[in-house]
Amino acid sequence: MHDEFQQRASELIEAGRYIHGRGWAPATSGNFSARLGDGRIAITVSGRHKGELTPDDIMLIDAEGRSLDGKKPSAETLLHTSIYRRYPDVGAVLHPHTPSATLLSRFFRDELVLENYELLKALPGIDTHETRIVVPIFPNDQNIPRLALKVDEYIELHGNIYGYVIAGHGFYTWGASVKDALRHVDALEFLFDIESRLHGVRTP
Repeated sequence: MHDEFQQRASELIEAGRYIHGRGWAPATSGNFSARLGDGRIAITVSGRHKGELTPDDIMLIDAEGRSLDGKKPSAETLLHTSIYRRYPDVGAVLHPHTPSATLLSRFFRDELVLENYELLKALPGIDTHETRIVVPIFPNDQNIPRLALKVDEYIELHGNIYGYVIAGHGFYTWGASVKDALRHVDALEFLFDIESRLHGVRTP
């Protein structure tokens, strides 16, 4: 499992460089994780610059979010563990602070609808542009257990989602692997950017 941890850590480091390089994780914002085969989770250490991650900046937690190596995980760790509990096939969770997701949360209160975009086919299970998905928007909350519960309750009520936005903050998405989750970050941020331009133009 040590080799697997090293591999997941390497993937998270590369994802961090890519995401920061696109301007999607300014300062020390964002947090990334990947699940190991034994159920443990590799996750970024709290307060680390995501464009300059090293192996020492990736730590291990258990499925409940407890540190297994004495390091301090992200304050938003429970948002990761709740997704892993909800989706057994998810292998990675990525949380960037992208400009477009942040801006859109100023235009919309509860949800963003993405419809009839070709790039929706980058998301799992979608094979046509004739698709409509809803990305929920949750109010920012420093009480992470409460926020995680709200997300879980939303999924329980409305069904599976591809990601969600935290207002004035950023967004979460996930995938079977770090590579898949990064593809979803790319696709969603592109669509968020288009929507922010569209609605920004329309705003009086």
